[in-house]
Parts: sequence; structure tokens; C-alpha cells
Amino acid sequence: MSFIIMIIVGGLVGWIAGAIVGKDIPGGIIGNIIAGLIGSAIGSRLLGTWGPVWGGVPIFPALIGAIVLIFVVSLIVGALKKNK
Repeated sequence: MSFIIMIIVGGLVGWIAGAIVGKDIPGGIIGNIIAGLIGSAIGSRLLGTWGPVWGGVPIFPALIGAIVLIFVVSLIVGALKKNK
């Protein structure tokens, strides 16, 4: 059950991060979940596990990590589209 909660929280974190950055992550819901979970890993490594933890996901570091991830991915995708 905690895996399902972790996926839901990852999706919400990815969606909120995309709304903050103003960019959509490719892949829709699956992309949001992946961005949230990878953002959680990045944020936890860089910032630790402070703040509330839901479903094994530290919310604030995950959100900051997902924002950074979506920003970097949007820069890379924009650069690739520009070169075509």
C-alpha cells in the first residue's frame, strides 16, 4: 500500500512542480510521477529529508528537486527542438 501512496505523492509533486515552473513534463501523468519520484531522490540527496514525509517521500526536498529536474528537462527539450 505504501508503494501506491508513494506513486500518488510523486505524481502530485511532479504536477505541482510543473505548475510552478510553468512547463509541462512530457508523458502526462506518467511523466509527472517519474518527475516527482526522481525529483524526490535528487532533493533528498541534496537537501536531506526535512519537512513532512508522505508515503516515504519528503515533500519539500521532493518539490525542490522536481522543480530543478523539470526546469533542466525543459531546457534540454527546448534546445533539441531549436536545433531541428
